[in-house]
Amino acid sequence: MRRFGAFALVAAAAMYCAGMAAQAGDPATLIQQKLVSQIKLTKAMADHTDIVTAGDVVVLNKDGLMMCSSASTYAYANTYSNGVLAASQKNRVKDAVKSFGFGHVPVFGGGGSATDAASNGCVSRKFVAGEKFWVTGIVAQKDGILVSTFSDPYNDVRFYGEIKFLFARGSAPAVDDFVKTVSEVITVQPADDKGDQGGQADQGGQPAQPAAPAAAPAPAAMQEIAPPTPPSDAPPPTIALGQTKDEVIAGFGQPVRVAKLGAKEIFYYKDMKVTFTNGKVSNVE
Repeated sequence: MRRFGAFALVAAAAMYCAGMAAQAGDPATLIQQKLVSQIKLTKAMADHTDIVTAGDVVVLNKDGLMMCSSASTYAYANTYSNGVLAASQKNRVKDAVKSFGFGHVPVFGGGGSATDAASNGCVSRKFVAGEKFWVTGIVAQKDGILVSTFSDPYNDVRFYGEIKFLFARGSAPAVDDFVKTVSEVITVQPADDKGDQGGQADQGGQPAQPAAPAAAPAPAAMQEIAPPTPPSDAPPPTIALGQTKDEVIAGFGQPVRVAKLGAKEIFYYKDMKVTFTNGKVSNVE
């Protein structure tokens, strides 16, 4: 009975400690929550061909971020630790092993290996400091924070990747310190500051005196007003089914955004969406 009572006491103490830890919050979860509150996530299509809902644009602050094309099964993995951003073969090996399984890469006799295939496992692109992209996910893991990245099209190809921000071994990271670590690699693009700045106080603590108004300039001599330009007789541009992309661009200019889905290509204008099938207008909205 005494042993059973002692065991019950230890179990109760463990449950109490677990409850206190849950109230305090897991450090990884707290970091994830803070990052999500600072970076509005973007929602991409399941096949990574386009964006469903745009979030914040982030700026890359380090060279060497690798991403794979949306045609790749897995995103390109990267790690960040001790100030170093480095590409990882983790997901590339997954692609290579999958290729082995489908017979695309010889297992024996061809001199190939999963590691060799990993080096060329996808159409990839290296991003450098100053380039911009989207964040589609921020996930807390036991050994770090996983951030998913997604780019705009480059020659009609979008790229996606992952950055694993690793925790230091043997210690729980402080939330604010680790958020600063993430900001060493990516930061949200600041909005344009269009607000007027208020007046500054002088060193004596008194409001600065307004400057004396400048003398009004002498009135300039009246100039002859040119007659108004007669209205142009050219009709407004029109669009019709069967037109080519060049004809549409000639009439309406370059689109704001272009999406390519197989044989279809969509031009997005400010107030119009034009769908091309096999290079010709098939729908206008």
